[in-house]
Amino acid sequence: MAGLNVDFTTPSGPRRVVTDVDLTIAPGDIVALVGESGSGKSLTALSVLGLLPDRARSSGSITLAGTQVIGAPESTLRSLRGTSAAMVFQDPQTALNPVQTIGRQLREALRAHAVTRGEKFDKRAATARGIELLRQVELPSPESRVDWYPHQLSGGQKQRVVIALALSGDPDLLIADEPTTALDVTVQAEILSLLRRLRDTRRAAVLLVTHNLGVVADIADRVIVLKDGRIVEQAPVHDLFAAPRHEYTRTLLAAVPRLTAGRSEPDQPGGDPPLLAMTDVSLVYPPRRGNPAFPALTDISLTLKSGEVLGLVGESGSGKTTVGRVVLGLVRPSSGAVLIDGVDLATADRSGLREVRKGLAFIHQDPAASLDPRFTVGTSIAEPMTVQGTSGRRQVSDRVAELLDAVRLPRAFATRRPSELSGGQRQRVALARALTLAPRLLVADEPTSALDVSVQAAVLELFTELRAQYGFACLFISHDLAVVNDVADTVGVLRAGRLVEFGRAREVFSFPTAEYTSRLVAAVPIPDPVRQRERRTERGEGR
Repeated sequence: MAGLNVDFTTPSGPRRVVTDVDLTIAPGDIVALVGESGSGKSLTALSVLGLLPDRARSSGSITLAGTQVIGAPESTLRSLRGTSAAMVFQDPQTALNPVQTIGRQLREALRAHAVTRGEKFDKRAATARGIELLRQVELPSPESRVDWYPHQLSGGQKQRVVIALALSGDPDLLIADEPTTALDVTVQAEILSLLRRLRDTRRAAVLLVTHNLGVVADIADRVIVLKDGRIVEQAPVHDLFAAPRHEYTRTLLAAVPRLTAGRSEPDQPGGDPPLLAMTDVSLVYPPRRGNPAFPALTDISLTLKSGEVLGLVGESGSGKTTVGRVVLGLVRPSSGAVLIDGVDLATADRSGLREVRKGLAFIHQDPAASLDPRFTVGTSIAEPMTVQGTSGRRQVSDRVAELLDAVRLPRAFATRRPSELSGGQRQRVALARALTLAPRLLVADEPTSALDVSVQAAVLELFTELRAQYGFACLFISHDLAVVNDVADTVGVLRAGRLVEFGRAREVFSFPTAEYTSRLVAAVPIPDPVRQRERRTERGEGR
């Protein structure tokens, strides 16, 4: 790639979003593209296969397997896609067809490659090849799971299937666009280990697009840092982490949360009763469509004091979000007690629940999905007050302005819509909306997982300041242990619906007593390539 430029067509004329990008990738290399959202990482990667949006145009030179990509006809691009280079997308849930089995999707990919090469397609051979690909990506029991649908697989298993699809054309280059963002730390470690093994066994090169610098330290050979569509620094991974030359790179590295000594204070004796108390809470979903009853939660007991943050961590499917739904009164437990301000949600009537919920608020993982695209920012923030119907128009307007000030957004943003905001700005709006009714307890479900490191750091800093200002308590749900360590006072570790460890954040992460907690802590990537290599050597994983 030499002198790559990408321009978008806008009503006011062309707008350049990627400028003069040069990069080369040799066989067996893992090159990481890093930078904040909007830096041009994904557009640069998509340009390699001619997959830019319709409004975008590229110029410069991209040579893939000896073929010039820019300006090539669609027939040429089709012959390169999947064979010379293949994409691994961020969200396997949307990358896979939900109404087709895994085997059928693999056969379709293999059929497409056979047609491109002018070969005859053999369905039986394609099925056998699909099973072999699933075995290469280490999907358990591939012979039986080849007939499963995507919804029957975990997030990590779906990502393995997406990688198998990418490998179906035996490509020389894998382009992985945020392949581990939605995965918990242990599954993330497995996927990174898989990518390394594929590099070593197939000599495949990898272009990794990511905002996770811990992942970069763990897997990359070389790093390219983009800012505003331009390369500001590129270097071997050890050199870049040891002595970053550009101020922007130093800012990114400084923003990475680290799993070091937590912020928790020692317990104070006595004091007021807890704001939230869960005692022996279990939730069993009844049998459905031939499936047996499913125990989502089993004997969960934990407490949260006013003004404190309780972090809930664990792998996907461990029950974190289910605990949040129980606390919000959206799901009634099968047994046990859930007390908020002394009111038991499990036995409260509808009016009692309504009264308790006035003091509760929720922040979703994806603000783009939780904010109505038809509403202005001001309307979204004011919605809780509108629903309660207790405030006049002037009071609502004043409250919206006050909250925009609190989350450090200009008051003029009240007239904008979510599509006009960045990811970090949308999350600030979601936080402002959650605070509209001055809740005593906030439930935040993965509120920073989709944000790059610098925006995440800014949102977490804002969260801490708002907590001090408004005094709310928070149930903070996340698979990112370093983030939880940064904001939480106490931590609960969930596994398969059971609480395996609960205590002050500093003690839990520094001196875990449960083996499962130790495994989670060990799986957190450290933004230090030297230490990451030492850890891989200790696990017997090679370089």
